[in-house]
Amino acid sequence: MILVLGGDAAREQAAARLALRDGLPVVVSGGTNPEYAHWLFQDRGGLPADRVQLDYRAVDTLSNFTSLVDDLRRAHIRHALLVTSRDHMPRALLVGRIVAGSRGIQLTPVPVSCGSACVVEGRRKVWGDGVRAALWVLTGRDLRSWAAERLAPWLERVGAR
Repeated sequence: MILVLGGDAAREQAAARLALRDGLPVVVSGGTNPEYAHWLFQDRGGLPADRVQLDYRAVDTLSNFTSLVDDLRRAHIRHALLVTSRDHMPRALLVGRIVAGSRGIQLTPVPVSCGSACVVEGRRKVWGDGVRAALWVLTGRDLRSWAAERLAPWLERVGAR
């Protein structure tokens, strides 16, 4: 299958070309609006509706994987082509290999050019999300959002916000 991480229509366009070429189903996590996606994959691309799944549960790179990984496992997915922008691929691949790998799903990167819009992500961001992914595998929850919920009231009381 093809797993597209949303954030840029060029990613979905690349996935549509791959899906047509290889006959693979597509899951788009946090992508463009449904109208555009339906036009791109079905009207323009000719993919049947049952070959494209749009999922809008994700709010960040970690949740791109955590919101879908158990659904993919139940569907007996063992391998996915991971489509995202070239500058996002190192972080997406690290997080994905930890989260999807914990469910026996292998990922193969398919980077999409980001041209002049490329912004190299720093090691701190990449490894920070990698740690979050490992903690999610161990605990079943995103500890960043868990900590934010619990620390926000305290931070407000001490005037740290």
